[in-house]
Amino acid sequence: MSTRCQKKGRARREGRRDDPEEVPVSSEYDLVIRSRRAVLPEGETAAAVAVQEGRIAAVGPYGGAVSGREEIDLGDTALLPGLVDTHVHVNEPGRTEWEGFATATRAAAAGGVTTIIDMPLNSIPPTVDVAALETKRAVAAPQVFVDVGFWGGAIPGNLPNLRPLHAAGVYGFKCFMSPSGVDEFPPLSHMGLHEAMTEIASFGGLLIVHAEDAAYLEEPASGAYRDFLLSRPPVGEFAAVRRAVKYAAETGVRLHILHVSAADALAAVARAQAQGLPVTAETCPHYLTLTDSEASSTAYKCCPPIRDEANRDELWKALASGVIGCVVSDHSPCEPALKEGDFATAWGGVSSLQLGLPVVWTAARERGHSLADVVSWMAYGPAELAGLTRKGRIEAGRDADLVAFDPDAGFVVDPSALNHRHPVTPYAGRALTGVVRTTWLRGEPVGDRPAGRLLTRGEV
Repeated sequence: MSTRCQKKGRARREGRRDDPEEVPVSSEYDLVIRSRRAVLPEGETAAAVAVQEGRIAAVGPYGGAVSGREEIDLGDTALLPGLVDTHVHVNEPGRTEWEGFATATRAAAAGGVTTIIDMPLNSIPPTVDVAALETKRAVAAPQVFVDVGFWGGAIPGNLPNLRPLHAAGVYGFKCFMSPSGVDEFPPLSHMGLHEAMTEIASFGGLLIVHAEDAAYLEEPASGAYRDFLLSRPPVGEFAAVRRAVKYAAETGVRLHILHVSAADALAAVARAQAQGLPVTAETCPHYLTLTDSEASSTAYKCCPPIRDEANRDELWKALASGVIGCVVSDHSPCEPALKEGDFATAWGGVSSLQLGLPVVWTAARERGHSLADVVSWMAYGPAELAGLTRKGRIEAGRDADLVAFDPDAGFVVDPSALNHRHPVTPYAGRALTGVVRTTWLRGEPVGDRPAGRLLTRGEV
């Protein structure tokens, strides 16, 4: 994670002003990074970012008279806020052979992701009570290379655990409306979903939902991708999203629809948003860039499935209109042996945590979108979803989580070069545009030693 930058030392430290919005001429900060393509909340511009004690102290003109003990001039290499990925299955403890905090967070940093929120499955135990949360935190603490927060889980029988988990600092609660694939994290019934929403609404929490209606799912007729796709039709997503939105309106819960793959399902989300309901949605890089016709191996298998080109185009339209507000990985790896066989039997999950930024940027710019758009979807949006008020933006007061990103450099995906535990990816051999040169976490380049922190909802 190195970069070709111009660096120069400065004489001595003179402290900082009380008002970090101003960049006084005499200031000397810990670090100043300049870029002609800094992506700020107001858009892409030339800027100098001053860092003090791990926070962004000020943002000023690219050529402004501000100095630091270390200075880096990126030139035309873009400076982005660290990305936030709120949909990562780390799987540790219990299934560390699938992934793990060390490998997952190394991969995140290599891909420009400085904060992840870990899903409550497929670890054992799943994060469905405070004891399980504490177990996971204890395992993660010494290993993480980026900052890590945690979702809790809502499953049958754990309704009394939701409020204590919220108090313990999870960012919200995940549930399934169809089988999850692992026995220890069963889906909620319709009544159970309504009860969970009522309880979570009572303390102002967030429910994130895997929305596929089990009534419309069936076993594939064969191991071919076409039959797998037919076994999980768009109507399954549509029906589930419609029901979840209906219950959210009745209970007042804040609702987020996970990994939308079927564009038809977004109609209910759009209506809810038009009515002012707190309903949001996300999609994933694989749904935006891959199609059913490309599914040549089980590396493409995920649930819900990758659909056709016309559907993919509609997802891009939903992103452009704001109906979808986040693009996150749904990084869901497993041992390679579980990806063997055919589409009827292989584990469903795509490994893409390290590749999300170049995958999305490659497709986005071909469709006329800007770097600012990509940052909105992959940093601002996820940070806002989780309430991460110090993440996702380059502005004074935020953590100095930053990424030097060369938007014009190209590379071909070599699975062996990835930091994920297993080199399995549907992007193998794909030519992509955009290379992460350096990732900074609180103003320090991510290196060979874990320096990430565990995050708790609501902490300052």
